Amino acid sequence: MTDPHPARFVLKSRLRRRGIYLLPNLFTTAALFAGFYAIVQAMNGKFEHSAIAVFIAMVLDGLDGRVARLTHTQSEFGAEYDSMSDMVSFGMAPALIVYVWALKDLDKLGWIAAFIYCACAALRLARFNTNVAVIDKRFFQGLPSPAAAALIAGFVWVMLAFQVNGTDIKWLVLIVTLFAGLTMVSNLPYYSGKEINLRRRVPFFVILLLGLFFFVLIPSHPPLVLFCLFVLYALSGYFLKLWRFVKRRKNIGGSNP
Repeated sequence: MTDPHPARFVLKSRLRRRGIYLLPNLFTTAALFAGFYAIVQAMNGKFEHSAIAVFIAMVLDGLDGRVARLTHTQSEFGAEYDSMSDMVSFGMAPALIVYVWALKDLDKLGWIAAFIYCACAALRLARFNTNVAVIDKRFFQGLPSPAAAALIAGFVWVMLAFQVNGTDIKWLVLIVTLFAGLTMVSNLPYYSGKEINLRRRVPFFVILLLGLFFFVLIPSHPPLVLFCLFVLYALSGYFLKLWRFVKRRKNIGGSNP
């Protein structure tokens, strides 16, 4: 049976397609709002709210790309908008949080360290956008900016949970901030997880481990568990680089007569 009003059908189709294209950008906007909210809360001295907002932005940032791929609505505009959102949520927000929380007591050295982190996030995002078509998609080049932001936010959150003032550990905060920033612009390989297929069948114990992690470990002490998780991820690039170096040396040694 044909539609007696074909023009109305075409209009509905266009509106539906337009609505689908809006969907991933709504997630990006929500991530941008979470980053902006983190900055505002840091200015108000509510650092725990700031840290949680950064983690929320990270989750939303992961969802917008997946939604775009699932609905086949990837676009150049979406990619550029996502980068702008990432710069706010994972570049400016963590830098301002640690500066207001601890680094401002270091005067000039404090804001320089915060700026170095912010600049490294911008460079990391720019390099990712220009190399996205040529790098091995299984690995990121340098620590991803969401992971670096989670490392900073997790550190602040876990210190607050143990009632440690940022000014009391300002030199440690300085080291963590520089470590996160400089690791972003390094050439260290980090597993991307993009080859994971959620539609593929997995063994039961994998589901069990994921359930234990999300429903037992994280609820037991969210700040500590999340911080330890991203510390391990940040260090994984160094271990993977070392493992590749040792393997290369063994191959070279084995090929010599």
